[in-house]
Amino acid sequence: MKRKLTWLLNSRGVEIVEEDDALMVLDKPSNLLVLPDRFNQTLPNLSAIIREELGEIFVVHRIDRETSGLIVFAKTAEAHAGLNHQFEGREVEKIYHAIVLGMPSQNEGTIDAPLSPSPRQKGVMVVDEREGKEAVTEYKVLEEFKGYAFVEARPKTGRTHQIRVHLQSTGTPILGDLKYGGGEGFFLSAVKPGYKGLEEERPLLNRTALHAAGLSFFHPSSGERLSFTLPLPKDMKSVLKYLRKFRKG
Repeated sequence: MKRKLTWLLNSRGVEIVEEDDALMVLDKPSNLLVLPDRFNQTLPNLSAIIREELGEIFVVHRIDRETSGLIVFAKTAEAHAGLNHQFEGREVEKIYHAIVLGMPSQNEGTIDAPLSPSPRQKGVMVVDEREGKEAVTEYKVLEEFKGYAFVEARPKTGRTHQIRVHLQSTGTPILGDLKYGGGEGFFLSAVKPGYKGLEEERPLLNRTALHAAGLSFFHPSSGERLSFTLPLPKDMKSVLKYLRKFRKG
């Protein structure tokens, strides 16, 4: 069963980072759902792939379909309760890396802006100082370019689309984020002077440039502090390569 599950996950581009009797930590690729889509149940999703072999799995948290990186699942009800308690108590450290359009006004800071669902657009979150739920994100600029920045974000709360909306609210939407103003993706012609390529240029990145790079929590059974980190995926590495070459600020 273990070998078949590993094969099923690998066939979808998913890597097992850590696994024991209580939990699974996975490296999820972009464009794979964590849970079934409400409007299209036929779309592949990570929880269904795991349940097909294990029979039961508990979703502790989720990351957006387009976001790549670390996610943890619980394998028992007890582990689920223990991990949920940590997420709700803000004991879990989450680190995200993003490439944004523009440059934040400060090299580091805290965005404290309540969020709520948009009353006008389904599936969109907005800053709402009156009715929104508390949402706090710490950020730091890791690298600056002309027209772009490479940013680390550490969400202290877990609201839907939190990092995406918070960075948009500061005037620096995440590259490739169609929903929040980050454009359609990254094309080499946008940064390379005198670009001459194929007539139908393909984007080097065609999704929201957001990666769950770090995750740290206490093991729900042993109490040991576990910390995981992942390098950037190929598409985000490729973008940074060309930004360093043509847009170093």
